[in-house]
Amino acid sequence: MAACCILAGELLHNIKLIPYYQKSSCLFIRWISTSKFQCSSQPLEKSTLQQLVGVVGLEIHAQISSNTKLFSGSSVQFLAPPNSLVSFFDVSLPGTLPVLNKRCVEAAVMTGLALNCTINKKSVFDRKHYFYADLPAGYQITQQRRPVAVDGVLTYSFLGGRKRNEVMRKNVYIKQIQLEQDSGKSLHDDVNSQTLIDLNRAGVGLMELVMEPDMRCGEEAAAAVRELQLILQALGTCQGNMSEGQLRVDANVSVHRPGEPLGTRTEVKNINSIRYLARAIDFEIQRQTEVVQRGGVVLNETRAYDSKSGETVAMRDKEGLQDYRFMPEPNLPPLLVFEDEASLPAGVEAGQAVLLRTLRAGLPELPSVRRDRLVQTYGLLPEHSFTLVNEDGLMEYFEAVMKGTSRDPRKVIGWVTNELLGLLKQQDLSVSHSSVPPAALAELLELQEAGRISSSAAKQVFQEMWRSPGKAAPQIIQERDLGLVSDDANLHQICQKVVDSHPDEVRAVRSGNQKVLNKLMGLVQKETKGRADPVLVRKILQEKTS
Repeated sequence: MAACCILAGELLHNIKLIPYYQKSSCLFIRWISTSKFQCSSQPLEKSTLQQLVGVVGLEIHAQISSNTKLFSGSSVQFLAPPNSLVSFFDVSLPGTLPVLNKRCVEAAVMTGLALNCTINKKSVFDRKHYFYADLPAGYQITQQRRPVAVDGVLTYSFLGGRKRNEVMRKNVYIKQIQLEQDSGKSLHDDVNSQTLIDLNRAGVGLMELVMEPDMRCGEEAAAAVRELQLILQALGTCQGNMSEGQLRVDANVSVHRPGEPLGTRTEVKNINSIRYLARAIDFEIQRQTEVVQRGGVVLNETRAYDSKSGETVAMRDKEGLQDYRFMPEPNLPPLLVFEDEASLPAGVEAGQAVLLRTLRAGLPELPSVRRDRLVQTYGLLPEHSFTLVNEDGLMEYFEAVMKGTSRDPRKVIGWVTNELLGLLKQQDLSVSHSSVPPAALAELLELQEAGRISSSAAKQVFQEMWRSPGKAAPQIIQERDLGLVSDDANLHQICQKVVDSHPDEVRAVRSGNQKVLNKLMGLVQKETKGRADPVLVRKILQEKTS
């Protein structure tokens, strides 16, 4: 036995990348232009009832935020050296047994509670059998028969309406949330025509969330996934970084005419971006619609999304039902969840059990509650609260600015969502990488509120603060001479010059067209480089054009 352990230890130590098989053929991909598909958020009219509409359901795999794997003590770390985080159980050596990670169970239960699910006090584990090189045991431990949570609902929002400034709210029902193992990773080496296996990911804890087909297009599906991502991040149960594979989405897409049975569905696998999710679904709906309208038959198949072409491409058909030979997991007892300490059986300590009351009490403020609080506390429009919550870190930035300024929140929101967010989007940066910290923006707004600078000059100062991190607003105002010009005599002289050089505009104002006065004000601001007090300028111009 000792010799066997030594050999196993040497095996794990020496594994770097496990070669699996030699490829005998090359992979060719077609590049075709991206298709665009519009989804109406309005109810269907009677005249459109015979039109084909999309039906979308989602299966989402969320990697649980845990230091160790679901059934072993191996660490979880992104981009670790290949096969460096692998235990004997992860490679399925004989005699190894699973030990359930309590943290993963609590994460799944918390997620279920946040999504208004029914938590099964007793759930069970199953073996799902299939062969693939990165699944050493030949089966995956999952929860097919009785998952940890069922029958939930996710309320999500997106901007709709003609001007896309109305917050639309919809529900998608959650069929179940189940715990399961992740598989390893296959790394395809086209240069040497081989595939290498990295088992670092094998056994990492996942929550699979199955959403009912309640969505109609890519926009709705993307909004639902984004809302789920925000919820998971707020709970701390999943970091939700799609680029690192922490949130992977499979979309089941079909088309049908309302009132008729659902059409044959295709499954678009492993979409790792919310933007690509919307595009993949919309392309697939359009593709299936064209097939049906030509009199063709939509195949029951698995497809992949090619982000370069904007197309989904066929991977394999699903006409033959695969038999996964589900069976109860013999090495794991039923998973029990208790309401509170009073319901614990004799001999079970509270620290060893998962208690619903404790987890329920620890739920944080969820995204929908945050939006409502922003509207009620600051008097913001719903679409503004939507933007603040949906952009990572933007709500925290806004509230930090509000702590440092007495400005009207509805004025501050314009600076945050227009000036700040515009620059962040332009340079593809996150809020955490902003060159202007919240305190600096608050100081700038206070200077504007105190009448030290005009609104146009304040924007110039903000731009300079962005270009020169660390420079304070007062320093920039002094260096660039952007202080507000409020000298009566000086402004009278400038206004008189503008009035004398624009007689047509003056006649229009005297004829009752007060809108032309704004043009004259703009010319004065141009003369003063945006430093003139707009209230005083308007008053002087009204006197001179009356």
